[in-house]
Amino acid sequence: MQATLSALAEPNRLQIVELLRRKPRGVGEIVDRLGLRQPQVSKHLRVLSDAGLVEVHPVAQQRIYSLRAQPLKELDAWLEPYRRTWDDRFDRLDGVLRDLKGKDKDKDKDKDKDKDKRDGHGT
Repeated sequence: MQATLSALAEPNRLQIVELLRRKPRGVGEIVDRLGLRQPQVSKHLRVLSDAGLVEVHPVAQQRIYSLRAQPLKELDAWLEPYRRTWDDRFDRLDGVLRDLKGKDKDKDKDKDKDKDKRDGHGT
């Protein structure tokens, strides 16, 4: 998984992964989309391939790159406990905010009652 994280840490490689997420692409198309030079894209694809994130399929004279799901599934599994922790924390925060909002509404009602009493409208 360290290889996956290291590979994705570089912004251009992350952009390549984003492009390949939509569909497999040839090197030329990646070059055109990202505005990088072909040798740069090839080096980035090599790192992504070494990390197991992409695989290459020769089609005629082209090399078509596509994402491999397994490293991303491993990353997702690694992130799951963190996701649960943050979901729990956000749920608790939602509860606190609801309680605070309820207390504010109660204070507003009390202020309205006090104002009505001062204005002679209260009973």
